[in-house]
Amino acid sequence: MIRLVISGCYGKMGKRINALASADKEFKIAGAIEVGDNPEVIKEADVLVEFTNPAATCEHLDLAVKYKKAAVIGTTGLEAQQVQKVKQASGNIPVLFSPNMSLGVNLVFRLVKEAAQKLGAGYKADIVEAHHVHKKDAPSGTAKRLADLIKQAPGREKEEVKIDSIREGEIVGEHQVSFESAQDTITIKHSAKTRDVFARGALEAAKFLIKQKPGLYDMQDVIESRKK
Repeated sequence: MIRLVISGCYGKMGKRINALASADKEFKIAGAIEVGDNPEVIKEADVLVEFTNPAATCEHLDLAVKYKKAAVIGTTGLEAQQVQKVKQASGNIPVLFSPNMSLGVNLVFRLVKEAAQKLGAGYKADIVEAHHVHKKDAPSGTAKRLADLIKQAPGREKEEVKIDSIREGEIVGEHQVSFESAQDTITIKHSAKTRDVFARGALEAAKFLIKQKPGLYDMQDVIESRKK
């Protein structure tokens, strides 16, 4: 049984992770904390699941390293030095860090990467992402990752990838990437119906991470592990 400590337990994501983990016999909830709570309960975890803000995430990551606990990090909006802290922590503990825990979105990452490489610079890329009005960061971490994947393709390194961000109502999450030439348009899109798609992905990540050595992992590693 995997003991979880859920950080951000009162948030929309934290509540769904808690609910789904409670219904899964592979998990036991060892602790649930929110920003401002005493985070020492992290020592009771096998895996810390972190969906808070960047500052709290870095604080909790220090404790995960101290107590040698694996960490699944879904927090977005981290600055460069905070991302570096995550990378440094992965030298001591297994860390899975992803801007989007959905298995479907991570398959979209693969499709977009391949499309950018195969289509070439003759197809201009742009991204539209939409989320609920409560989401603080814009563009989303997922949209930024998509843009980075496009710019990694040969000949696209200096390409300006336009990202349009929409914050409206209670949209769970939508990401659309279009590649347009003078002759045609190719569109790759993912729409999340409920937050459970991210919560289930986070739990899949926890199941994967508990078996890993210290290192930095992402959801692509989880997808690869499902092939075996």
